[in-house]
Amino acid sequence: MTEDDLSNFANTKESELWQLRLYVAGQTPKSQVAFANLKNICEEHLHGQYSIEIIDLSKQPDLAIEYNIIALPTLVRKLPLPIKKIIGDLSNREKVLVRLEIIPLRNQE
Repeated sequence: MTEDDLSNFANTKESELWQLRLYVAGQTPKSQVAFANLKNICEEHLHGQYSIEIIDLSKQPDLAIEYNIIALPTLVRKLPLPIKKIIGDLSNREKVLVRLEIIPLRNQE
């Protein structure tokens, strides 16, 4: 992938509004770490183009079934489509960026 490809990839993502939903179970340390990691990633890569909704499944457990949430914390990218899910505290920054399609997957040569 050339630098032009990376630039074009980034430019197509710049105009999109990113809707993110983080499912947690209360104010646990793991939930807090996941939110902090997500906030840092969004501020660095999606500044001004994102919204984060926190859903506490300890207060709304029926939503776990409705949205097929099987582990916590879980991040769901609602927009842009397609919907993407990531389970865990989001500490692997590159994995999160690639999985959310904020940056393209690098060739493993």
